[in-house]
This record gives sequence, C-alpha cells and structure tokens, in this order.
Amino acid sequence: MLLVVGGMIGLGKSSMAALLGKHFNTEVFYENVDNNPILPLFYTATDEEIQKYRYPFLLQLHFLNSRFRSIKRALYDDNNILDRSIYEDWYFAKVNNELGRISDLEFRIYGELLDNMMEELKELPKKAPDMMLYLKGSFETVLDRIMARGRSYELDNSLVDYYKRLWLGYDEWVMKHYHASEVLIIDMDCYDIVSSQEDAKEVIALVEQKLEKIRQ
Repeated sequence: MLLVVGGMIGLGKSSMAALLGKHFNTEVFYENVDNNPILPLFYTATDEEIQKYRYPFLLQLHFLNSRFRSIKRALYDDNNILDRSIYEDWYFAKVNNELGRISDLEFRIYGELLDNMMEELKELPKKAPDMMLYLKGSFETVLDRIMARGRSYELDNSLVDYYKRLWLGYDEWVMKHYHASEVLIIDMDCYDIVSSQEDAKEVIALVEQKLEKIRQ
C-alpha cells in the first residue's frame, strides 16, 4: 500500500501523513521544508531578485529531485506514506510559469525532466500509488492555518495573491490532471485531526473504507 497526501499549502498534509503513518505502522516520507535552503528565498525575494536569481525555478528543481528520490524508495518498499508527491509538483511549476516567475524555457526544461523521471518510475516493481488523499478547504481556512503554524517567511501579506492563485486551480488539477491513482477528498473545513481525536478517527475510517473499495 502506498498513499500520497496532497493539497493546498497549510491544510495539514504533514499532520495527515503522520496520522496515517502511525495508523498503518509505516514510514512517512515528508516534504523537504525545514532543511530547504531555497524555500525562504522563494517567499521573501523581491521581483527583481526573482528575475536575477531564478529562485522559483531552482525551488521546483530542488523539490522535483527530493520527491523523485522519495517516491522511488516508497514504490520499492510498497508500504509507505508520501507527504506530497512528484505528481503534484507540476502544478506548482505551472502556476509559477503563469505568474511569470518561471520562464517558458524553464518550464519546458522542467517538464522534459519530469517526463524523464516518470518514465523511470515505470521500471519499478510498483508503478504508482494506491490512493491520494486530497485535502481541500476554503481559502479562509488555508490562510488561518498558514498563520497558525507560524513560519515567518510564509506570513507576508504580499503572498496572499500567490496563495489565492494556487487555491483557485487546485480542484481542476486534481480532477483533470491527476490520473495516477484513486482520490479520496477530505474537507479540512470539517476536520481538525490535530486537536480532535474524534476527527482523526473519522478520517482514518474514511481512508479504510476507500481502500477496501479499491481492493475489491
């Protein structure tokens, strides 16, 4: 069994992955955030610095490399949880390209590299995840939870438009572009798995029910 957890920034992917890892007694591959040297620069750079140093493109390459490493290990072991995955990475690159933060040439190079990596995954014993948990929620919930977790570089008011652009297109990406596995949608406006044990148990039950249907 391989589960991936996806969704908008701030909605609790790492907490969900930890909950699932504990429940299924399996390893969790977390998104590389705390030790990512480019991420704070991506969030705090001026437009001039972005154009000069190409932080968005470098960040996408950094994440692509780390997610490729994680999914290879996860697919070999065939019993893991991924906190975001290589499948989702393309959506962030696409949005940054549309915003002019990644050039068309950079986006093409990124896409060719991603395609090459995906071809490599086809050679592994297990080809794809069994299910993605898609965490969705209102934009107000997204902002509230970003503020609550308190990463200083994520809190600047100038980032709200960027978050809104990501949020607006996420459902479309899941419905039209994600084809690797079954999807279970979890409405994070309705669940607080960190503060409520009852909510956590209910989400686990939903996951188990969905997996049972997949196995049939």
